[in-house]
Amino acid sequence: MNNWKDIIGPLKKTDAFINAYNYQKQQRLKGINVFPPQKDLFNAFSYTPFQKLKVVIIGQDPYHEKGQAMGLCFSVPVGIAIPPSLRNIYRELCDDIPGFEVPNHGNLIPWARQGVLLLNSVLSVDENLAGSHRGVGWEEFTDDVIKTLSDKCENLVFILWGGYAQRKGSRIDTSKHLVLTGAHPSPLSANRGGFFGNHYFSKTNSYLTSKGISPIDWRLPVFLDGTEEL
Repeated sequence: MNNWKDIIGPLKKTDAFINAYNYQKQQRLKGINVFPPQKDLFNAFSYTPFQKLKVVIIGQDPYHEKGQAMGLCFSVPVGIAIPPSLRNIYRELCDDIPGFEVPNHGNLIPWARQGVLLLNSVLSVDENLAGSHRGVGWEEFTDDVIKTLSDKCENLVFILWGGYAQRKGSRIDTSKHLVLTGAHPSPLSANRGGFFGNHYFSKTNSYLTSKGISPIDWRLPVFLDGTEEL
């Protein structure tokens, strides 16, 4: 097992995956705007080389407004306004990681390329209808992904924000991996307490370093405009 094909291939044959994939495809065929675009549906796996996998951050649904979703949880393309949840993640990073500066964009591809799997629990959504593709099979598919990674890998860090993500924690072997939990970074949840001040990012790097694994550089480039490629 040394690539995503070995991990994902068998899971794509399950009823849950087939149902979910076909559902989002049929919605598109009906003329409904489904996010992310079809080509970006599996970007979480495309941008994170399996050989570099170190960290798994679990999101909920993709962003449901036009132009936002790009197949990586919490991430938006350069040129799109930074969503409130990601602004709170940046706020926590400023307090946690020396030298972190808030960038002028929300594109997290640099994290993905270092080995941070930015995986939503549900991989698709109808425009302006949050949660519209829940219950069609995506949750079972991503449960299977997490359990397979837990079983087959060692010394991963799983970051689970909010109850929705934390329910997936039952699939993770905590004797082999580090699980960090906290409130969801959305303003409503974060401002109630339980998200800020938990040092998820420095704890992740401390754990990786203790296992002889290179840490994540959480800093992000700042762009003068939206034309640069990451």
